[in-house]
Amino acid sequence: MNNIPNRKAICDVLLEKAKTDKDIVVLCSDSRGSASMAPFFDAFPKQSVEVGIAEQNLVSISAGLAKCGKKAFCFSPASFISTRSYEQAKVDVAYSNTNVKLVGISGGISYGELGMSHHSAQDIAAMSSIPNMRVYLPGDRFQTAKLIEAFLTDEKPAYVRVGRNPVEDIYEADCPFVMDEATVVTDGNVKTAAPSSQVNWDVLPEDLVTIVACGEMARPAVLAGALLAEKGIRTAVLDMYCVKPLDKTAVIAAASRSSLVVTAEEHAPFGGLGSMVSQVVGANCPVKTINLALPDAPVITGKSQAVFDYYGLNAEGIAGTVCENR
Repeated sequence: MNNIPNRKAICDVLLEKAKTDKDIVVLCSDSRGSASMAPFFDAFPKQSVEVGIAEQNLVSISAGLAKCGKKAFCFSPASFISTRSYEQAKVDVAYSNTNVKLVGISGGISYGELGMSHHSAQDIAAMSSIPNMRVYLPGDRFQTAKLIEAFLTDEKPAYVRVGRNPVEDIYEADCPFVMDEATVVTDGNVKTAAPSSQVNWDVLPEDLVTIVACGEMARPAVLAGALLAEKGIRTAVLDMYCVKPLDKTAVIAAASRSSLVVTAEEHAPFGGLGSMVSQVVGANCPVKTINLALPDAPVITGKSQAVFDYYGLNAEGIAGTVCENR
């Protein structure tokens, strides 16, 4: 069982790269512990900035450092950085096109028992609506590490959301990764295919079910695909870690060979992955599309898995939705 959360995977990459890249700077809002960034602050105090509980200042200072040539990684709970700092994210980061990577930690319903004030179930919609802002929800620690490595080679703004708790591995250390291209974890073939961002859809059957998931829903989606395969239902699973820009090519290719598309996300039902996928499918290859998400209401309190189970955002719930709608 994996006990390394995605936030620690981010720290591990930055710790290694900062040994030779002195432009990397990490900023926190009294959240270095929650972000797993305490080791970075200890190792590189001159490349670390503690702003305190002042999220708007956090984002603006990050943008200023980026304008001075720094590679700014800005950490704060997703529920706060996507709401309290929204104007600064829009103006100082995106509109000014600064090299700031906003990292929303403990995203989704990670702070389960603390309730709606600490949940970030609207951040995909909010951040995706800002021009120039890219949005990413990596599925496991290996994909998270690849994403952070890729961030160090570009100078564009981005928002990345990671959860608080470890998630079970989907990939291995050498997992396939192409920036802004969905990973096809399974392609619906009768033979088990290795995860890839390159699939020849033309050779696959035309009776697929496609599941598109992001973030912590990627793992349940993969497990749901395995359950459906046992029932003889050919299922393609797309890990859409790149929510914006959405990999429309992958969505269209899979949906064009599917009788049903199901999306799964740890987000409100409006403006998130499901809305984006539905728009693409509806405009290009209309097929029945079902969006699984959190409700349009304050969610129940409890640990993440209990909340997921309650709303059917688990392998059995996703597979059951497919069976009910085929």
